[in-house]
Amino acid sequence: MKKLGFGCMRLPLNDKKNNGDINTDETKKMFDRFLDEGFTYFDTAYMYHDGQSEKIVGTCLADRHDRDSFLLASKMPMGTVKKKADVPRIFEEQKAKCHVDYFDYYLLHAMNAVYLVKAEKLGVFDYLLEKKKTGEIKRLGFSFHDSARVLDKILTRHPEMEFVQLQINYLDWDNMRIQSRKCYEVARKHGKDIIVMEPVKGGALANVPKIVSDMMKNKEEHMSPASWAVRFAASLPGVIMVLSGMSDMAQLEDNMSYMKNFTPITDGEKEMLMKAKTLIKNSKIVPCTACRYCTAGCPKDIPIPEYFAAHNKKITGETDYKEYFSAATDKAGKAADCIKCKQCEKACPQKIEITKWLKKCSLD
Repeated sequence: MKKLGFGCMRLPLNDKKNNGDINTDETKKMFDRFLDEGFTYFDTAYMYHDGQSEKIVGTCLADRHDRDSFLLASKMPMGTVKKKADVPRIFEEQKAKCHVDYFDYYLLHAMNAVYLVKAEKLGVFDYLLEKKKTGEIKRLGFSFHDSARVLDKILTRHPEMEFVQLQINYLDWDNMRIQSRKCYEVARKHGKDIIVMEPVKGGALANVPKIVSDMMKNKEEHMSPASWAVRFAASLPGVIMVLSGMSDMAQLEDNMSYMKNFTPITDGEKEMLMKAKTLIKNSKIVPCTACRYCTAGCPKDIPIPEYFAAHNKKITGETDYKEYFSAATDKAGKAADCIKCKQCEKACPQKIEITKWLKKCSLD
């Protein structure tokens, strides 16, 4: 199994202001190209693309390719589950949307201390284990956003989990909030396979400051900044898959070019990435992955990820950042409209101080 997985969270759009308006023709081309090169793993979820990602997977993948030619992962949305009856209803809905009878990999989505209590109370673990017995789930695990201590607690109480999906990238490796290294070490201690999400941190590690990109080019002229980030994650022992949310054919071709015949990074290359990490942290780039969890309940309808993307464009020296600012604010809430309710910060997996950064963006 090749280690590059197609994350269906950032698919090509017809309208960049409508996250649910996916370009199906371009998606079909990208899925076909991915499969043609021998890659097989696709990762979707109930909430991705405003609930449209699973439907697109059904239309662009399952309807057009033999079921045994691809591996499909989806997730039980723990934030959406409110009562016990929601679990079977959602699971059956997901199979219908994806046009499949089973999932090769199935996860409890975005597990943390709060969702652990909910999952146990509502019998989510037990229900999914039954689905594994019936063959509707081939491998069962969970994605995770919390501390290493909580991860250890979940894996200790639920050794039946076969794998864990972690946010791992060189920028977050020693981040005390994300705890990439510590969570990785806990998963290894429990002997679990690891799937990596956000290896490029939502594109932040694909658009690095010039001083970092120059350093990378000096090391290997033809390797993109994104390639260094993906290879860092894929080189870790125990990692069986690295997900990348690819939005266009160029990104897909770049990722496949170095993952088709994957070569682990060397000690010297890892040392360079640790230097790059320090330079990026000092550059004042907002570490936003554009997951959009922050926007769902914003009372002022502020397009937070777009503001941060525009800010990052300015920091990295891209000349179109002003146009990006204008596009982000057209018919939407302004950064200065923020009332500091901080619901966005509670929802943010990256633990970003969003209200502070929005104030900065409002002055840019």
